[in-house]
Amino acid sequence: MNLVQRVEHWGDTHHPQWLDIVRIALGAFLCFKGVQYLYNMGTMLNLITNKMGFGSFSSMMMSNYISFAHILGGILLILGVLTRFACLIQIPILLGAIFFVNLSPDNLYRPFSELLLSVVVLLLLILFLVIGNGKWSLLKFKE
Repeated sequence: MNLVQRVEHWGDTHHPQWLDIVRIALGAFLCFKGVQYLYNMGTMLNLITNKMGFGSFSSMMMSNYISFAHILGGILLILGVLTRFACLIQIPILLGAIFFVNLSPDNLYRPFSELLLSVVVLLLLILFLVIGNGKWSLLKFKE
């Protein structure tokens, strides 16, 4: 039994049901943020271009990746299908949000900074990366 199988087995045996509600809420929140980013694509493009110094094509590709990864990852988390994959595609986005957007001097001392929210979402994604989908998932209902 390799390491991945042992982690998956441990996650399946030590998974309380209330964490499924947290997983579903996290997925709904990520879907909401993905749709919000689609509606505010111009603002996100300006932020990526100014903070990262990418070209226009790279900025457009990154902003589309962020939006659709949030929407797809949120749907997968809600359904409990490919939960670890959904977490893996979200973690680089949240790391970028924490280090490049929220820790900048412009946003750090604002009264409603989203740094705490980004850190909580990142920690929840790492948690679900380890423990997996749980009992309330689409795959468990088929069995």
